[in-house]
Amino acid sequence: MKQPLAYVHPAAKIAPSVVIDPFVTIDQNVEIGEGTRIGSNVTIMEGARIGKNCTIFPGAVISAIPQDLKFRGEETLAIIGDNTTIRECVTVNRGTAARGKTVVGNNCLLMAYCHVAHDCIVGDNVIMSNATQLAGEVVVDNFAVIGGGTLVHQFCHIGPHVMIQGGALVNKDIPPYVKAAREPIAYAGVNSIGLRRRNFSNEQIREIQEIYRYLYLSALNVSDAVERIEAELPATKERDEIILFVRNSKRGIIRGYV
Repeated sequence: MKQPLAYVHPAAKIAPSVVIDPFVTIDQNVEIGEGTRIGSNVTIMEGARIGKNCTIFPGAVISAIPQDLKFRGEETLAIIGDNTTIRECVTVNRGTAARGKTVVGNNCLLMAYCHVAHDCIVGDNVIMSNATQLAGEVVVDNFAVIGGGTLVHQFCHIGPHVMIQGGALVNKDIPPYVKAAREPIAYAGVNSIGLRRRNFSNEQIREIQEIYRYLYLSALNVSDAVERIEAELPATKERDEIILFVRNSKRGIIRGYV
């Protein structure tokens, strides 16, 4: 249902059940899935791919060109998954030649004034609280919860099931299943409450806590701690995921709290 006061480019592919409020602008090379609602004064630019049953609140801008001086006008995308809510004045830039796309997954909530820069990959079931700012090429894995006003440095990787304190300055990778807090940002324990809410067993949580005792409470350096974890703790999905994350970290993981 299109409001007469909205502008929709004739080449845009809009599912019949999409609701478009007044003063919306939708450019060419845009696709929007069934059941989505686009609030007033939203701007959706070239390269947007928006899934089913999303809600985009007034003032949001989706798929504007990257704020990257290396961008040369290449054809790239900004992809929003199904059942995702984009609140007021959120900005999601499209990709560059680096990855070719910016992605926000399914069942996400991006609260007001969040920014997702070029080539970010945001997983499923992620919550970004008000005014969270992701710089370029950040990766946020599934079920991460980021507190309001958090600033994330380019190229950082935030692992799955992570909880980050509001107002944090994130300049290192944050490994899976942990809480990150304090200034400068540091390991603040395992996100046990979040894990229980997502049906992790007490045994799984204890195993994760034991892994992080090696990493953060043993006085070992990171590489030695990883070797000890692999040699001394039983192989589990969670253990192997943490080891792989730490070994693949390009920026290094957050420090332990001293």
